[in-house]
Amino acid sequence: MKRREFIAGIGGTIACPLVVHAQQNPKLPRIGCLVSAAPPHPFAEALTRGLQKLGYIEERNIALEFHYSGGRRDRAAEIAADFAQRRVDVIVAHLTPAVRAALEATRTIPIVMAPAGGPVQSGFVASLARPGGNVTGLSNMDAEIGGRRLQLFKELIPGLHM
Repeated sequence: MKRREFIAGIGGTIACPLVVHAQQNPKLPRIGCLVSAAPPHPFAEALTRGLQKLGYIEERNIALEFHYSGGRRDRAAEIAADFAQRRVDVIVAHLTPAVRAALEATRTIPIVMAPAGGPVQSGFVASLARPGGNVTGLSNMDAEIGGRRLQLFKELIPGLHM
């Protein structure tokens, strides 16, 4: 055996574990998805597709975990508590009961409403302008802007009676 081949072989043996270690995937951000319905639900597919459009691919650069409460508040509370105990990086909460359960389970893990009705009236956020806390996301906003809509209708149609 030639000297260079021997040295290259030893060098490869020593360097190989370092290369393997360096190529291991880092811990993926974990997204816990709490769906207020029974599976299968279109929300799961829509969320996955939306994340893909933004460059987030499941098991490549994020880990998605979907759990369904079947519309049961007690089940939503169990799922949210499990997510909080396992310290997922983000909780995506589908509809108001899921947001409520997630907020009761944690005040530190970010919660994304997708969507929720009346987040101010429900106590999820302090205000739409300055939500504060750990909840953000989409709202139906009907409760927040309903009065303003009526006012605009009256201004646009002066003869409108309600």
